[in-house]
Amino acid sequence: MISALQEVACNHIQSLGFSTDGFGMSSTMRKMNLVWVTARMHIEIYKYPAWNDVVEIETWFHKEDRIGTRQDWILKDYANGQVIGRATSKRVMMNQETRRLQKVNDDILDEYLIFCQRESSSSNQHVNNVTYIGWVLESMPREIIDSYELQTITLDYRRECQHDNVVDSLSSHEPDENLEAISQLNGTNGSAKSPATVDYRQFLHLLRFSGDGLEINRGRTQWRKKPVR
Repeated sequence: MISALQEVACNHIQSLGFSTDGFGMSSTMRKMNLVWVTARMHIEIYKYPAWNDVVEIETWFHKEDRIGTRQDWILKDYANGQVIGRATSKRVMMNQETRRLQKVNDDILDEYLIFCQRESSSSNQHVNNVTYIGWVLESMPREIIDSYELQTITLDYRRECQHDNVVDSLSSHEPDENLEAISQLNGTNGSAKSPATVDYRQFLHLLRFSGDGLEINRGRTQWRKKPVR
């Protein structure tokens, strides 16, 4: 599912004429040596597609603040139009030479906002979002992977990671008392089934460099018991 989000983003930005080799660079960004980098990502999956299901993915891009933009996705079951998932990510602009964040100026906004109804950005020299999420899930207990399915994931990015860096992936189970509010938030809006009957598990995650221990990102995942097939 996560790979599909990135693929849709890449295909869309390429179809709009922007570069796919530099995180959706516009011509102005290339001249100014600027790239988009992901600062935060949040994904919610309400229902996983079954084999042979066709999933429709919509994505769009819009300005969020002076140094950032936001990209959203909606995932739908193509057969009935049911929304089965949503995702959002915040991207900020970084100077490739100084590695510092930079404000989004009006020239760049003029290029992007023409296409803001359905827009995205993707690959760059550093590790991509799919890889980060894979590393986070690598440290999950096997019994959780086998018996639960991922419902939500939120990652906050602290610093860049290159492909040759050695990384530690750490996960810890959050105490169950924190899940009461989560169950209430996942109410069924009038359904006869009580949300309290759903079995949830929540974990905190940390990716860090093995050498100096500096944080790459922190995250939180929520897992629900797999339905009986």
